[in-house]
Amino acid sequence: MSSHESHRIARAFLASPSEGVVELSHDWRALRPPRISLEGEFGGYLVLEPLPASDFASESRYFVDGSGLGVFVLDLEEFDWIDPDSDTVYVAGAFNGWQEAVGEEQWRMSLETIEGKRALVLRVPLEAVDIARTVPFKFVTGDHHWLPVDAEAPNSVMDDLGNCNYVFAAARSGRHRFRFALEEPLDLAKNHTLIYHSRIHEHRTRLDPGPFFLQLKSDKALGAIVEGDRTVFRLFAPRAEWVKVGVFGKDEMEADLEWIDMEPSEDFVWEVSISENLDGARYWFRLDGPDGECGVFDPNFKILDPYAKAALGREGPGVVVDLERFEPLDHYPVPQWQDLVILEAHTRDLVAGLPENAELDRPLGFPDLQAYVDRPDFYPATLGINALELQPVQENDSRSYGEYHWGYMTANFFAPASQYGSDPQNASQIEEFRSLVSSIHQRGMAVILDVVYNHVGEPAHLMYIDKLYYFHVEGDGALTNWSGCGNDLRCDAPMARRIIVESLKHLVLFYGVDGFRFDLADLVGKAALQEIERELKAVKPDVILIAEPWSFRGHIGRDLIDTGYASWNDGYREGIKSYVKGELSSGQLSHLLKGSPDDYADWPSQTVNYTESHDDRVWIDVITEQPEFDGTLPALNDIRRTHMMAALLMASIGMPMLHAGQDFLFSKGGVNNTYQRGDLNALDYGRRSEFALSSDYIRGWIAFRMSETGRLLRHYSRASDGFFEFDEQEGRNALAALYNADGSRGPRKLLFAVNPETEPLRMSLGDWSGAWTQLADHDRFWGEELEPLRVDLTDELLLPPLGTGLWISAD
Repeated sequence: MSSHESHRIARAFLASPSEGVVELSHDWRALRPPRISLEGEFGGYLVLEPLPASDFASESRYFVDGSGLGVFVLDLEEFDWIDPDSDTVYVAGAFNGWQEAVGEEQWRMSLETIEGKRALVLRVPLEAVDIARTVPFKFVTGDHHWLPVDAEAPNSVMDDLGNCNYVFAAARSGRHRFRFALEEPLDLAKNHTLIYHSRIHEHRTRLDPGPFFLQLKSDKALGAIVEGDRTVFRLFAPRAEWVKVGVFGKDEMEADLEWIDMEPSEDFVWEVSISENLDGARYWFRLDGPDGECGVFDPNFKILDPYAKAALGREGPGVVVDLERFEPLDHYPVPQWQDLVILEAHTRDLVAGLPENAELDRPLGFPDLQAYVDRPDFYPATLGINALELQPVQENDSRSYGEYHWGYMTANFFAPASQYGSDPQNASQIEEFRSLVSSIHQRGMAVILDVVYNHVGEPAHLMYIDKLYYFHVEGDGALTNWSGCGNDLRCDAPMARRIIVESLKHLVLFYGVDGFRFDLADLVGKAALQEIERELKAVKPDVILIAEPWSFRGHIGRDLIDTGYASWNDGYREGIKSYVKGELSSGQLSHLLKGSPDDYADWPSQTVNYTESHDDRVWIDVITEQPEFDGTLPALNDIRRTHMMAALLMASIGMPMLHAGQDFLFSKGGVNNTYQRGDLNALDYGRRSEFALSSDYIRGWIAFRMSETGRLLRHYSRASDGFFEFDEQEGRNALAALYNADGSRGPRKLLFAVNPETEPLRMSLGDWSGAWTQLADHDRFWGEELEPLRVDLTDELLLPPLGTGLWISAD
């Protein structure tokens, strides 16, 4: 059989509606190009032109050059945080021992220009990468930071351990790719097929929209827009064959719904204008498009408008809202980040445990929380925090009005959750959420929302608009699942990113929200996060931006150091858990106390320090000495360790965060994942009385951190090199820390000491001896207002088992 008989089309895609690219299964060595035609066209074979081998590197990260060298290419536009003058990057793979490549000059990449782009490049003989087989590889920095792999690259594969790698195959060197041009642009609303003709067989391959498709965009206002006495409906649907909008009045039944044809425009936006102010009307979209693996088009499916400002549930319909009838909101001045103490909480969990709500037979929501916020005994206010972070409150995929839901499966990004409205049929949730935010502000707290833009819930309405445009897919059209929730939103597509940015601006400008915590921000991506930062700071310069920097794909924490985002510090979370159990060294603890510099944080408040969140077991269940991770009845040592944790949390440089109930040792009975367990998540306020000493202890630490003297713990910029001094006991885990040791932040100093061991310890003070006032021990926080203990610390400091102490120097 001649060489070209074994070829087939591995992949074909459009580079524009009138030109495309064909990739064969392996390199083409014949003088004449392969014979390929477009099914349904009668103009003969396509005119194919070989692409430069180097062009292949844009998708595969390698090619083989004319001299037979393997060339690895890392595009610096993709990793703009890499400085080629100071950062080192290596090619690592099965051929050089992976990590062992770091520091080896022969595997170090250097700066070149490839196809007009600045890139890091490494050229090696093919023998060095074992050309007899395909071999995995990826890129790693000189400090052992693995660069993420593009999961949609045609040569990306998963190994048996779940790692994503690129694959180098000498048989696909870049000489297997051809381009072609068409006389007329193809209709994106239809399927197209290429046919490979050999002497003995024909092979058919789908011609997919290529990268150009994922850059299509429009600047037109989208959704249902009320303009005086008319309402305009617009939907971006780039592969739709037709689009209809169905509208019925708020006093009408769904049976009265009237479907109206919408007209397309050149920017793929479908539009219709109705000469009526339809404020309060309900509506859906329907559309159809091409069949195939990369489409979930269903002409009968009713689509909830992604720009709907309110919805009646996860399936819709959307509600037309005339935003002009609402009064503008006043700006709430957000505290500087170093002054924030955050409490993470859930809307229903905060109020479900109140005695007056025990007998209610209706779902709890925004009005109930607002009523609690307005009371003098509102728990977060009495705890003393100044930022309340609410778990997601956007429309989610709850199957019923009363179903308990954490909110991490979003159905619409603009609409507040109908499940939290007192009268969702009349979209009461809009005004009720605005009022709730205003009440929280009046209690002196910023409002941070947990938002989920990495995936969507069910039904995935965007998938019915265009699966390929809005979601990451594998080569066979299957959805990727780096979120662990069944799909991954394509946040780098312009119109997906526009939905994200505009919904966030809507929450800021229309509802008065002060900041956001981005769920699985690794999947949102650095470029999208930076655009979000620019857009939000243009309308609210003091907006709070926090990333949960990981996903099942990777970790973006270090990549965000040069941005305006803080990150949840999972290293801090796990480190403190280990330390209070005597499993982390005092040297490692000192790094956490200083704010994880050069690890998570370039500036002090860039690390969000926490030890408990909604995910996984609560703190007391993790560290308890009781069996089955059940901290319902905590042991004395559990309480001591909790007090130590709280002291460490408030004494650490960074932005501290507690989870609701953590101060009164709230337990979920050892259950690890409670996302559907409203019965376990509802706060048991009886424990706040039962463990009042613990709650008061933590409240005292919060008050001190926010005090004038507490400025020594709240840093806007990095402290001087001599600000901290640490005393580590050889062979022991206890640690003493002196804050403001060099006097760079005024005359007063703080002495903080912890002993995670179950034996008492005497620590030598040395030069730290002198007159000190004790503000706290392991059980009590006196502070500066409650007759603190004035003591002379001479030669030694006695720390009891699981002991904690805080002292301030004499005036």
